[in-house]
Amino acid sequence: MTRGNARVWHACDDLVARYADGSLPEPDAWSLEKHLEGCTECAVRVSRAVRGTAPAALLAGVREGVLAAAPPAARPRVPAPAPVPGPPRAARLLWAAGPAVRGAWLPAVLLVALGAMALGFGGGFHGARALLLAIAPVVPVAGVALSYGPHADPLYEVVAATPAGGLRLALTRTAVVLAVCLPLLTLTGLLLPASGAPAAAAWLLPGLALSLATLALASFTGCRTAAGATAGGWLCAVLAPVPAAPGGEATQRLAEQLSRCLDGAGAQGAWAAAAALSAALLAARRPAYDRLPRR
Repeated sequence: MTRGNARVWHACDDLVARYADGSLPEPDAWSLEKHLEGCTECAVRVSRAVRGTAPAALLAGVREGVLAAAPPAARPRVPAPAPVPGPPRAARLLWAAGPAVRGAWLPAVLLVALGAMALGFGGGFHGARALLLAIAPVVPVAGVALSYGPHADPLYEVVAATPAGGLRLALTRTAVVLAVCLPLLTLTGLLLPASGAPAAAAWLLPGLALSLATLALASFTGCRTAAGATAGGWLCAVLAPVPAAPGGEATQRLAEQLSRCLDGAGAQGAWAAAAALSAALLAARRPAYDRLPRR
């Protein structure tokens, strides 16, 4: 069924019946419950099916018995509740995006981009692109750490128990983080002089792989600990040779190390493999995102 240019689907009778009798697998039940938030027709059908089950009939009988035994003056006279409109779509999208667009993270990303431009053009620092490429992969990692988990949402425990919570919400907020910082930092790198550094887009695949690795590791350690481990590992890998460089050669040494980590089919293929493995681990650890450690 279509409405305008959007395709509208409805739950089949078998799906509704299995949900009502409790035999529907949990992920499918979550998906149906999420669909019911915006589909009145299916919500009515599911409600009718649930009322027809044995537990619902038993509860209805108990309720009728209690009301029959109560004095007439004590019987409740509650009018049918008026339908409560849901929040506007823009508000739901803003909530789903999380601190990635509502907190201090977005100004921090802008500050990184503007700082690199100021160093490259205002300060005459020829290694601005190399420095940006060293920092850029940890920016989305920080955004992931600030976007999901017990420390990010006051209502985290409630949200995690809903169909919209868990890994689905974590991936939504990660996508927002990547959608903000990837084009902004890549464009900044394109505007800066190369000065021996890798291409401005060379960090995209490592940034994606580190973000997915952070999410995967978060199922064991929590978001902040996972972000510290992945970001710290990257910075150690690219900055380790810099302190040992002779005076004036630190920028060149950094560019060379970045080339080893980012340039070439071998390096990019390794990052692609790391991203794929992290995605597979994410799928395997999906239930853990409903109760992330508080670290």
